[in-house]
Amino acid sequence: MSLENTINEAIKTAMRAKDRVALDSLRAVKSQILLLKTEARDAEVTEDQEIAILQRMVKQRKDSYDQFTAQGRNDLAEVEEAQMKIIEQFLPKQLSAEELEAEMKKIIAETGAESIKDLGKVMATASKSLAGKSDGKSISETAKRLLS
Repeated sequence: MSLENTINEAIKTAMRAKDRVALDSLRAVKSQILLLKTEARDAEVTEDQEIAILQRMVKQRKDSYDQFTAQGRNDLAEVEEAQMKIIEQFLPKQLSAEELEAEMKKIIAETGAESIKDLGKVMATASKSLAGKSDGKSISETAKRLLS
């Protein structure tokens, strides 16, 4: 089942349960998917594009959560955190720090990277192979640490 169909089913479930936070989150995801489809016109929307949308939305909510927490607005921070958790349910299983490090070591070996100068080559490969499984910031930090 495509992400769009899964989201539509989840929206129906949230409506029946009268779960306002889930409904708002899911409608935002659906809106972004429809926007992507409109921009793509006749082209098919890929799973990678859908994952990128979800990751961007999670990152936006995490940033908002951090800002609200820093400002002492816990009421708004809780809403952002709840929405973030709902959206994360549709992402592939995220790699743990140990799993990410193991994957990065494999990628570094495959690319033949030896120093921080090869970071671009490692990041290009890692971004493609780990898309949806880890966020770019974690990938970058791990790559820098391993190449230093």
